[in-house]
Amino acid sequence: MATAFYFQFQEGLEPCPLCISQRLGVVLVGLVMLAGAVHARQRSRVRIYALLGGMAASLGAAISLRHLYIQHLPEDKVPACGPGLSYMFQYFPLGDTLKAMVTGTGDCAHVDWTFLGFSMPFWVLLAFLGLGLWSVAQWWNVPAVSRKP
Repeated sequence: MATAFYFQFQEGLEPCPLCISQRLGVVLVGLVMLAGAVHARQRSRVRIYALLGGMAASLGAAISLRHLYIQHLPEDKVPACGPGLSYMFQYFPLGDTLKAMVTGTGDCAHVDWTFLGFSMPFWVLLAFLGLGLWSVAQWWNVPAVSRKP
């Protein structure tokens, strides 16, 4: 999230609806992993949080893949650009706004930044895949003895 805020507030890159959705995915993965680190002291809890973290990361990865898909569409197939999210939340029904956040708009097709030839959604996808693998790997990282009264 610090990186996202840096690019938004220091570099002036305005996030599109799918960017905001990916940020929410990062927060969700972080909260699940934090809860697992604090709460999972028994084998069953470790495994539950491992699966929850993997599922949250998979959801974020799916959003990143959708973003990459839209960025690689031919110009004539890109969805229409919509109004900003703050405007949509104020004047559009919640369902339409949430749909735009998940499916994306034409704003999402524009690539503002690249590193090593890859756009930001690609790097976020790699982060989701890494976090998901790390979370699922905790399935085997269970306490040897978990005998708490």
